Amino acid sequence: MKKFGIKDQFGYALGDVGGSFVNLLVDSYFMVFCTYVLGVSPFFMGTLFLFSRLWDAFNDPLIGSLPDRFQIGKSGDRFKPYIKIAMLPLAVACIMCFADVSSWGAAAKHIWICASYIIYGMSYTGTSMPYGSLASVITSDPVERTKLSTARTIGGTVVGLLLAFIPQFIYDKNSNVIPDAFFKVAVVFAICSIAAYIGMVTLSTERVKYEMSGSEYSYIEVLKGVIKNRPLIGAMVATMGSVITTTGSSQFGSYLYKEYYHNAQLLTYVTLAGLLFIFILFPVIPKIVEKFGKRNAILYPTVVSFAVSLVLFLVPIKNVWIYFGLSMIVNIGNAFFTMLVWALVTDCLDYQEYITGKRADGSVYSIFTFARKLGSTLASTIASYALGWIGYVSGAASQTPEVAGRIRYLCTGIPVITGLLIIVGLGFIFNLKKEDSERIRIELQEKRDAKKGALS
Repeated sequence: MKKFGIKDQFGYALGDVGGSFVNLLVDSYFMVFCTYVLGVSPFFMGTLFLFSRLWDAFNDPLIGSLPDRFQIGKSGDRFKPYIKIAMLPLAVACIMCFADVSSWGAAAKHIWICASYIIYGMSYTGTSMPYGSLASVITSDPVERTKLSTARTIGGTVVGLLLAFIPQFIYDKNSNVIPDAFFKVAVVFAICSIAAYIGMVTLSTERVKYEMSGSEYSYIEVLKGVIKNRPLIGAMVATMGSVITTTGSSQFGSYLYKEYYHNAQLLTYVTLAGLLFIFILFPVIPKIVEKFGKRNAILYPTVVSFAVSLVLFLVPIKNVWIYFGLSMIVNIGNAFFTMLVWALVTDCLDYQEYITGKRADGSVYSIFTFARKLGSTLASTIASYALGWIGYVSGAASQTPEVAGRIRYLCTGIPVITGLLIIVGLGFIFNLKKEDSERIRIELQEKRDAKKGALS
């Protein structure tokens, strides 16, 4: 079998590229397309997000457990065959989400929107859950797994860079939407998604073979351990805040810059600035974590971001460039969290084994993912309903100044609430200090070594 190398890292990065081509596009622009182009009520969109994403969150453990229960195909691979099955429906769903069915009857149009979004959600789960577990079977070496994690982050960031230019295509110079541009972009992104997934399954190799889960596995026992896993609960509260900020800001940002600042194309620079900051952080993050620990490396910037978000909420900023600069400071705290969250989860997985004596990474990972899906659901649902509450008129070329002002309150209020969630989650619930995590890691390794010695 081939040794782990650059092909595995590049291949694994392509997996996140494939998922991000669809996920980032739909999360950022599906509601914009439906409200502006299809003229659908934001209340309807909110209800759709609520039920479809709650279902999506609950089926994560079901779909995530399939590779552990059933091995399909003749290759002997556990996770890649499931990705091959789900990647095509995911691409098709992306195109369906941005099809211009505005000329259809009301009932047919709404049914199409629901079907498109539900197919998208389930297909994305069908690729993302096995993809998240794939790293564990590509290699068992901790250093090599770290390389895969870094590759995954780079993959999503590359698509984020491309997404930054979407406003240049879907809005004209007067910030009016261009209806057919959404569909064209969706077709290109869908094709790129399939190509990336094909590259991933071709270049990456499943080396580590595990026995299939038998009757000894108990999800109830895992849940009992999670209830006692205080660091995991704190991380779940914090990640809900982070996802609410990411989802809410990406959706409201389009409305804010279009209606309040009348400069929708500026969204390109907003996205590019956020991604540039992530690239700047890459080389210095390890040194910051080494000095302050992962928890404090997130908390300190989040407190600063929270203070600035309060200012933006309480004080209307008329100059778009001043707002742009201050909003970048608000995003700093979430950028630190985004880059370090998976390292926090690793500590939580170690703690789960420490208190229960059993390793259940896949199940615990799916529970953590549930918290992220729940945060995304709340953000999308509340954002959609809130647009209706403040008087937003679907299908209108522009909104009244009063509605635009209320959009500003909604957009700037989200980081205030979510900043509090991160501070509470990591500052008051998450109780693992830097030295605690290191001590637990050493003790667990000693127990594993002792067990191997007894069996030999």
